[in-house]
Amino acid sequence: MTLLTIAGIGKRYGHVQALESISLDVAAGSRTAVVGPSGSGKTTLLRIIAGFEQPDVGRVTLDDELLADGPAAVPAHKRGIGIVSQEGALFPHLDVADNIGFGFQRGTPDRNKRIAELLDMVELDRNMLTRRPHQLSGGQQQRVALARALGRKPRLMLLDEPFSALDTGLRENMRKAVARVLQAAGITTILVTHDQAEALSFADQVAVLREGRLIQAGSPQSLYLHPQDRETALFLGDAVMLPAIIKNGFADCALGRVAVDSGHQGKVEIMLRPEQIRVVTDDSEPKYGGRVVEVEFGGATCTVAVSLEGVALPPILIKTSSVALPERGDRVRLDIAGKAHVFGR
Repeated sequence: MTLLTIAGIGKRYGHVQALESISLDVAAGSRTAVVGPSGSGKTTLLRIIAGFEQPDVGRVTLDDELLADGPAAVPAHKRGIGIVSQEGALFPHLDVADNIGFGFQRGTPDRNKRIAELLDMVELDRNMLTRRPHQLSGGQQQRVALARALGRKPRLMLLDEPFSALDTGLRENMRKAVARVLQAAGITTILVTHDQAEALSFADQVAVLREGRLIQAGSPQSLYLHPQDRETALFLGDAVMLPAIIKNGFADCALGRVAVDSGHQGKVEIMLRPEQIRVVTDDSEPKYGGRVVEVEFGGATCTVAVSLEGVALPPILIKTSSVALPERGDRVRLDIAGKAHVFGR
């Protein structure tokens, strides 16, 4: 069942078209990530959903309630939407208990009990209730901000880059914790982020914006493996692009004969994700191979640059395990797993 419907949203700031004809459905209980480069319009879209901005045209409907019809809009405080920002926006003069309790309606019965339950929900110890925000780590502050937003029992939760100020390891742990909390509460969530890996791992649906337009929306797997165009492919991760000629479901390219996911025929450009390519040391001068020109050790995952012999293409960057890692100058064979993606299907 669809909880949120965004239909034909447009927003202009003077001569700048921030959003143009954005339409997107968000299923009840799901997690949607909105991604895009700086200036793509993702924050503007979030603010329109929250009610902090009004669209010039288009409609926003939440649970069959019309929240915005062009500039005519329901005020933000009447929408039943929770929001957690990058800063957390806790009140520095209030302790954790009062920060969480600030999200309640006045006269809420069993206030203290409810605050303690919310603290449990976001996996914080109850001895933190009397602490002030400056006595908390960044991750703890974000959990308190989430608890405060959950206190109002929102129909929809908006996360505005809430993990971006955290260290890498903490950011991943916080993302998983927040996903657990929201899933347990059954709250529909929209995350705005500039971190593609974060979007792919957090969401059920990913929406890619570029220059104010919705380029593609779908499951993380479909967008990563079947991007609509090369810009989306490169935005969502590393990719190897190769010219090829397709015939009968296979592409002939610099890596040999590769199965493709398209019925196209003739000259095309194909895409492989680096993890689809396996580097195998082979001194027998394979027909399709090359020499290692650079090795970047990265622990569990390393990057190997291979220059294809007899082909006027830049070296191919391949992600590989540190086990049996080739050395610079080694002759290698490149084996392909899965199918190559063809743009413009």
